Amino acid sequence: MAAYILRRLLLIVPTLLGIMLVNFIVIQAAPGGPVEQAIAHLQGTAVDPTARLSGMDSAEGAAKTTTAGGVNSRYRGAQGLDPELILSLEKMYGFDKPAYERFWIMLRNYATLDFGDSFFADRSVLSLIIEKLPVSISLGLWTTLLTYIVSIPLGIRKAVRDGTTFDVWTSAVVIVGNAIPGFLFAIMLIVLFAGGSYFDLFPLRGLVSDDWSELSWPMKILDYFWHMALPLTALLIGSFAGLTMLTKNSFLDEINKQYVTTARAKGLTEHAVLYGHVFRNAMLIIIAGFPGAFIGILFTGALLIEIIFSLDGLGLLGYEAALRRDYPVMFGSLFIFTLLGLVVKLVSDLTYTLVDPRIDFEGRPG
Repeated sequence: MAAYILRRLLLIVPTLLGIMLVNFIVIQAAPGGPVEQAIAHLQGTAVDPTARLSGMDSAEGAAKTTTAGGVNSRYRGAQGLDPELILSLEKMYGFDKPAYERFWIMLRNYATLDFGDSFFADRSVLSLIIEKLPVSISLGLWTTLLTYIVSIPLGIRKAVRDGTTFDVWTSAVVIVGNAIPGFLFAIMLIVLFAGGSYFDLFPLRGLVSDDWSELSWPMKILDYFWHMALPLTALLIGSFAGLTMLTKNSFLDEINKQYVTTARAKGLTEHAVLYGHVFRNAMLIIIAGFPGAFIGILFTGALLIEIIFSLDGLGLLGYEAALRRDYPVMFGSLFIFTLLGLVVKLVSDLTYTLVDPRIDFEGRPG
């Protein structure tokens, strides 16, 4: 097992490099950029992040050229500006260097966990990510744990009682819940319970209260979950269906196999058959989906919920960075997200051996 873990850890390096390279190339082709936004601010014009000028490569300057003070400029909208000012903007944002050199500098800095400073927030990328991390971890971790805690027992129960009234009405409930968009359910929760039109029982914004640091530890915990109640409910309502039905179908597939019939013929109880034989085999496919579910909820699935409940997390940070072309934040977040995803995937593989000791990764080639 140690050799397998070492191989996987070593494989993280080229995987990270490949992902960063592909995304770096894609970003260079994206129209608009920080230099164009700086020019627009200097000229007093607003920049719509969702309506970038087409045909313009902000990184390489392959865009249509215009004239700025009689000198060719690579940025549309630079007319009338001093060419020296344009050059200083390029130097400030690092675009005075060729793309391959910028990429190498970025990798060299990332090796020492130096992600640089945000173009627009005037803060280090690492400090921004650390500041937003508690919100995203809270949403992602609790949503994933609660989804698995509810969906797996429910799916097993549905498989055991397949075709009964219990199976039918629980299927209806989870399918209806899955059909309701999370953001729509979040708005409904606000209207009902956050002072919208009926009750004012829960706070509308923030992860904790303003006086949280002054509270006792029991009150801090209560205050934290008081703030998390509505966002978690909005995220959970649509999360049960997929995992519940996957668990049910996985257990049904195993229950109908010959070894289960043999175990029952030997006189084993239904509980012993279900959790002593079926559980290990049926849970493998469910464990395989854990990294994707956790990372998806942690960094992307909670974006609208963060906006609605005024929770400033990583999803909102990455979204705003993409719109504003804040490249240090974009690539720093991508690096951390990818690294965390690869580590979680490794942990998921190791969990296979806990569920079913017959699995031997050590003997796998490569």
